[in-house]
Amino acid sequence: MTHAHDRALPRAVRQAMPMARDVLVEVAKQHGVCIRPIPLKRLDVVTGKTEIIDVPCGATLDSKCPPCAKRNKQLRKAQCREGWHLDAEPAITPDEPNEEQRWLVEFRADYQAQRDAAEKAGDDTTELDAIISGLDEEINAAGMRGNVLGRTAAKRSRSTRRRQDAPDLPKRKMTPTTLGRTFQGTDGKIYRPSLFVTLTLPSYGKVRDGAPIDPDTYDYRRAARDALHFSKLVDRFVQNLRRVAGYDVQYFASVEPQKRLAPHLHMAIRGTLPRAEIKQIAAATYHQVWWPQADEVIFDGDHMPIWQDGTGYLNPATGEVLPTWDQALDALDEDAEPLHVIRFGEQVDVQGVLAGTPDADQCIRYLSKYFTKSLGDALDGGQAQQQHAARMLDALRYEPCSPTCPNWLRYGIQPKDAKPGMHPGRCRGKAHKPEHLGYAGRRVLVSRKWSNKTLAEHKQDRRTWVLEALGQADEPTDPHRYVWRPVPAGDANVPPLAVRLLRSVHERQRWRAHLRALEAKGDGQELSATEDMGRAA
Repeated sequence: MTHAHDRALPRAVRQAMPMARDVLVEVAKQHGVCIRPIPLKRLDVVTGKTEIIDVPCGATLDSKCPPCAKRNKQLRKAQCREGWHLDAEPAITPDEPNEEQRWLVEFRADYQAQRDAAEKAGDDTTELDAIISGLDEEINAAGMRGNVLGRTAAKRSRSTRRRQDAPDLPKRKMTPTTLGRTFQGTDGKIYRPSLFVTLTLPSYGKVRDGAPIDPDTYDYRRAARDALHFSKLVDRFVQNLRRVAGYDVQYFASVEPQKRLAPHLHMAIRGTLPRAEIKQIAAATYHQVWWPQADEVIFDGDHMPIWQDGTGYLNPATGEVLPTWDQALDALDEDAEPLHVIRFGEQVDVQGVLAGTPDADQCIRYLSKYFTKSLGDALDGGQAQQQHAARMLDALRYEPCSPTCPNWLRYGIQPKDAKPGMHPGRCRGKAHKPEHLGYAGRRVLVSRKWSNKTLAEHKQDRRTWVLEALGQADEPTDPHRYVWRPVPAGDANVPPLAVRLLRSVHERQRWRAHLRALEAKGDGQELSATEDMGRAA
């Protein structure tokens, strides 16, 4: 009867009705349920029971999964809050090596001995070198810091003398602390202030409403290169900050887009320094990019280098092998100038912040404002800004983003680890994608001793709180009890996505009802706080 009734409705009315699946997705979003769950098969080795478990996709962007992005944002805010005003030194001790890590190092030692013996006997070591190189990669992937043998290749050195156009930096004697200074008020209370700093890039031309007033004079090349190397500039700022502060400064920072599409930095800093010193550090911070030249185009259009197996890329006119990345770097003499020098702009905002104040909460909200947005989301849809973004992407198209970027062929250099099929302007690197606008670094930057916890540990804290509130103690289980396997596409045992979303929505409704009941009894925190806990669990 219902279907007949629907057919009786005018076509325009039926087309205006929302799709049932779209409604379900919106309901899932409202309840904080992942809309792209990943089904995994879990085998209980004790009971032999197998079941399909939906795991949240873990997306960090609203464009992919708003509930997961919001959950990650809540976790990051908690991480920022817990580490900002610590009053005790974080204690970080290295984990004990596991069996896999020990085995890899022992295996590496055996092959190293074989290689040394072969080299001493004058035998070919090519095959052994390849095996050892692969083992080194496995060792790094097994969760160990550093290299077994330390630096295995000679380091190219450049003069460490500061540029003449950069002011000198003061230096204090380092003290073994991460906490910074404290101050005693007239009431005898001890205060531990911290800082909230915002750093921007310089101007590339006058802008209005996020778009250049005169696009022809706007320095797009400099804007593109600044975006590509912004993460290195931030690293240099932290090094200079610690040098001047005289203690192991800890920070929580986020890289966000300005309306003009340039990246800028918000940084929560534990401890305090005079505002004048922070501005002096920013003015004295720079990063030099010691790369081969990328200003003179050598190959373009149909006149492109040719790949030859076993040799590499050749000049199509002469047949000469193009210099490799390492050879191009070696060719930079002592009088060479850096390809690019990146600096911060003059706008530096510094605020003092005390723990537990409205200002601290407001700074955390401001710092996390764009956690769930990509740099490209800064576009407001206006035609002028859309054209500005298109010109920026055009400037980025042929800029080398890394030593392995195919764009180096355009400038007569073989990219590092060159392979067939490379073509300038077709780099698949993150920096060249429209949503990143040249910035390929991490969006959230957290120092190692910030909160004394990893993000996974913060997540476990939230999960434990929610489960205890629901009366479901999260009992420790044997880590070897369960075996997780991916579920092949089209597996008949996996219910349709709609069914899985409905189940998850029902479970979330049950959780929320229980939390509301706790609040009504006065046993829980404010409902807004409990719901935030639930989203982060």
